[in-house]
Amino acid sequence: MSGTNHRKAATVFLTAALTACGTETPPAPRSAPSATQARPPASGTVHPYVGMWVTADGYIRQELLPDGRYDEARGDRASAYTGRYEVTGGHIDYWDDSGFTADGRFDGDVLHHGGYLFYREGSAAHRQAVSQRASTRPSG
Repeated sequence: MSGTNHRKAATVFLTAALTACGTETPPAPRSAPSATQARPPASGTVHPYVGMWVTADGYIRQELLPDGRYDEARGDRASAYTGRYEVTGGHIDYWDDSGFTADGRFDGDVLHHGGYLFYREGSAAHRQAVSQRASTRPSG
């Protein structure tokens, strides 16, 4: 299978799996985002959620960049998912470069997204989640 066909098949499989979970919506036919869509607001203000968000186990790391782009790493795979995002109040919408869309919501230093809890890296919420995770692991 060619690289292009392999990527298309992987995208179809991922979209179907995520849609079945009820956390993602299938991609709508649309053109690629323009460069203007990834720029920060004209006011120059940046929303308060820019930065690194991580799961308690550190496996998924999602960086919300000030230019309206995100870069998500999974395990040893850097830039596993990339795309653009928009924040409205405490709600975030994602448009992945591979075509799928997703959303989430912020609750202070906790991001609820795709069935996962992400924590602002280094925050009290992050330290507490890591500590709780460590204390619930079986010893030995």
